[in-house]
Amino acid sequence: MTIAATARTSENGRDPASLIGVARLAKMAFDRTDMNPVQEDLVARIVRDPGDAAALMDLASVNVLFGLRADGLRLQALALRQNRLYRRPPTIPDAAPIRLLAFMAPGDFMANAPLEFLLEGSNVSLDMLYVEPGAALPEAIPEHDLAIVAVGESDANRAILREVASLVRSWPRPVLNAPERIAALSRDAACARLGATGGMVIPRTVRIARSNLALVALGATTVASVLADGAFPIIARPIFSHAGDGLAKLDDPAAVADYLRTRPERQFYVSPFVDYRSADGLFRKYRVALIDGQPYASHMAVSEHWMVHYLNAGMTESAAKREEEARFMAAFDGDFALRHAAALRALAEGVGLEYFAIDCGELPDGSLLLFEADVAMIVHAMDPPDMFPYKGPQMRKVFAAFHAMLRKRARA
Repeated sequence: MTIAATARTSENGRDPASLIGVARLAKMAFDRTDMNPVQEDLVARIVRDPGDAAALMDLASVNVLFGLRADGLRLQALALRQNRLYRRPPTIPDAAPIRLLAFMAPGDFMANAPLEFLLEGSNVSLDMLYVEPGAALPEAIPEHDLAIVAVGESDANRAILREVASLVRSWPRPVLNAPERIAALSRDAACARLGATGGMVIPRTVRIARSNLALVALGATTVASVLADGAFPIIARPIFSHAGDGLAKLDDPAAVADYLRTRPERQFYVSPFVDYRSADGLFRKYRVALIDGQPYASHMAVSEHWMVHYLNAGMTESAAKREEEARFMAAFDGDFALRHAAALRALAEGVGLEYFAIDCGELPDGSLLLFEADVAMIVHAMDPPDMFPYKGPQMRKVFAAFHAMLRKRARA
């Protein structure tokens, strides 16, 4: 492998193929733009040139956005067999852009850190190198100022993180986000590693085989035997689930039995249910990005249901909820971040990554309740400004902090 000032060739002997990119395509879909012309153009490009790997990658993203995840991943795999280097040029042209190389994993939009979103409005040139365990790197890697490990924590990405760890030990440029620290963010490992942090509650989480969960359903064993000090109700989710897929609150053995009848998976995460509703009976979930150790508000969702996701919390239907989110963002530095300063500082130090994000809530006693920490949580500025006028300024603040961190590390 060579990294030289003139070495800008990709696997096919050209510059890394430039993409339309996930961020731009997702924004079009979010705005309900007719995607058919884009899809037709990408298909026409592939018909003209079956080796157009960039068109295949963008078409894969379009399929995932249309809900055709399996088709999208098949197209992505075909593209990666042809080329594993792709480029997202700066959104602001610059004669001397920051050149960032990202180590990436194959997968959907939740497989990697949302770098394309974070780099909106920047002079950063992003080259994405998809890593395959055991496969040699491209013969020439584009010149870059620094690199970042974008691969999110998951069982599917574990081998990739190990591969990246072996690569970056002798990498000739600064590398952000140590892969072994990302690997330590699994739900069970994170609670064991970070559970003693002052001012923060992290519910104990364990992996459990389907057979052991079935014993709980039969009443042949107790919750406490699989989850120390545990009792009903519990939360269960498949190991590989995202965005609440398969997440359920189980109140008794009969509920466990019903749950297993609907889920085919072989392994699950189990944790105690923590009632984190506020005094008004509503549940609030916060997403916070931690950039170079500093917290930044990303979004807040308010819901009548304990399983809170921004898209199902009714934020677009409720002006009152949006007004509360606006107040949260405006007062974040002097309120939420100040009240939880010790916990957030300890969390940043314990995780030890230059960039990651958390989903969290607050308990009645004022403690921070951590749901999850990872690098791959979506952080974006796609919400319509007429309905969410406060989102744009806040997300520009997040993006500016990320850009500043890159500039600082590149100079160092």
